[in-house]
Amino acid sequence: MARAMARRADILRAGAELFAARGFHGVSIDELGRAVGITGPAIYRHFPGKEALLAAMLLDISERLAADGRRAVADSRGPGDALHALLRGHIAFALREPALITVQDRELGNVPDTERRSIRRLQRGYVEEWVAVLALLRPGRPPEALRAAVHATFGLLNSTPHSAGGLSPDDMAALLLAMGRAALLAGG
Repeated sequence: MARAMARRADILRAGAELFAARGFHGVSIDELGRAVGITGPAIYRHFPGKEALLAAMLLDISERLAADGRRAVADSRGPGDALHALLRGHIAFALREPALITVQDRELGNVPDTERRSIRRLQRGYVEEWVAVLALLRPGRPPEALRAAVHATFGLLNSTPHSAGGLSPDDMAALLLAMGRAALLAGG
């Protein structure tokens, strides 16, 4: 069982890299199999098809981000600490998983409807964790404005696959933390 779980994780990782590089439709089942040292049809032992693999990939990351966000807020010592923890967690994810950021941004439309709705629900919950924290830090701001600020900040943080350039991961994390905090707390 552990071997099957490890193989499944390898397939998800390879799928993220391939989908990010060439797009969902630009990758065949045979190529996915070769990337992890198995035949293409062996992928079907782990996933019913390529769409199911993509759905599992995006559901997994959405569930992890949502759980990490809830934990960051629950473990914090107040809204300022919670915002810092949310930012650091999202930045760490963005720097560690650039392929998943790219796939999530580009390929959600290729996920079957039922799974896409689940992914969207998880993503909305994650956004609302951030909005609730911001509401404490920026009382009186309408929820729509706070939500827009969170989405805009995600755009900034999720740009790392394209913007990290020559900066070290630590320098990029520090830059994104400062910029993310400023973006979320800016304005009237």
